Amino acid sequence: MARYFLALVLMLGSAMFVTGDAYAGGFALNEMSAGSLGNAHAGGAALAEDASTIFYNPAGLMRFTGRQASVSVSAIRPSAEFRNNGSTSAIGTPGSGGNGGDAGDWSAVPALFFATDLASGLRFGVGLQAPFGLKTEYDAGWVGRYQALRSELKTINVNPTVAWRLTPQWSLGVGISAQYADVTISRAIDFGTVCIGSLGVANCAPGGFLPQARDGSVKVDGNDWAYGFNLGALFEADRDTRFGMAYRAKIDHHLSGNARYTLPTGLPAPLAASPTFTDSGASADLKLPDTVSLSGYRALDRRWAIMSDITWTHWSRFKELRVNFDNGAASSVTPENWQNTLRVAVAANYRLDDRWLLRGGVAWDESPVKDTYRTPRIPDEDRTWLSFGGRYALSPGAAVDIGYAHLFVKDASINKAEPPVGGTLIGNYKNDVNILSIQYSAAF
Repeated sequence: MARYFLALVLMLGSAMFVTGDAYAGGFALNEMSAGSLGNAHAGGAALAEDASTIFYNPAGLMRFTGRQASVSVSAIRPSAEFRNNGSTSAIGTPGSGGNGGDAGDWSAVPALFFATDLASGLRFGVGLQAPFGLKTEYDAGWVGRYQALRSELKTINVNPTVAWRLTPQWSLGVGISAQYADVTISRAIDFGTVCIGSLGVANCAPGGFLPQARDGSVKVDGNDWAYGFNLGALFEADRDTRFGMAYRAKIDHHLSGNARYTLPTGLPAPLAASPTFTDSGASADLKLPDTVSLSGYRALDRRWAIMSDITWTHWSRFKELRVNFDNGAASSVTPENWQNTLRVAVAANYRLDDRWLLRGGVAWDESPVKDTYRTPRIPDEDRTWLSFGGRYALSPGAAVDIGYAHLFVKDASINKAEPPVGGTLIGNYKNDVNILSIQYSAAF
């Protein structure tokens, strides 16, 4: 068992560096447990039915004794399809290019947890998760290429925790997060408009440098390690009723990396030699939000249980996307001005027999993105979750969970200007998300 568990640690630790899409509001990820997904994440801070409680509420570890492990993988497929409705270039002419295809794609989000006793009334656990992620990618020639081509955020969070029982009813938990973030963003550059604005039509037109006719591109990447903490409390009113509260602190990343430019062939020498378009070091700040969750769980009888959850996320910390360049070029600044959000979920479980537990849940998940500030990098809107799943007990100490959720996302309008040469992107997004998760949990 120990050998298999170590192999899973190595496999999932590697996989986390090649994943990342956003499925909760903004670019948060909740997919740490197939069981939780089957309940639309209702009762997350109170359910505490396997080692994944390390993420949702570390105090929940006190509901177990001995050693537990849980490993899950979520296959997530967001869809974001843009429809142009009058986008324009920087000089006011109609924007050229298509709708960009589907900016979403399949992604795998793994999670791994392990817990064990330290002493009477004291337990230790460690989790490996990806709590934030984002990936949107458009066709190279789409109409909004001067604002966004690829946007990707990948995280990995190492989360050791300790839990202890204060009284027969009250348990507390605390954890530390060591979090790695890796960000890549890219966009096209309209060198036709840049050339005419800098050198005039006479010096640019002979080489074909006209608006929207000769594109280059820039790709910026950066990474960082940063640290935070999480707290949890669990109140067990009786054997059938419990309430949980969890807090996960903000984390501030100071990303550093590089900006790399691709220039079109034949670019006039003054522009080709300009420091503005030379490869350079780059940096940016990424302010990730703190969250507070309140959850309840109630077993109605030996078959039925209900649960609920409300989660507040401090997204207003994300005020702008500012990239600074070492080559002297002006900073690239995109106002975001996100708003704080609430997520509300309710769910029910039905125990079919000694082996099967069936789950279902619904949730309303508010988007932090205001209509005025929506960008093609994160064309987010409010979403409604519909989830179901089940747990099958392989033995008294081992179980397999499966969960599925469909997210009905509101259509998102966009009217985004990107001065001085990015034009104005006008249109609508049709979005939805499908999530399928599988999990193995064991006590050993």
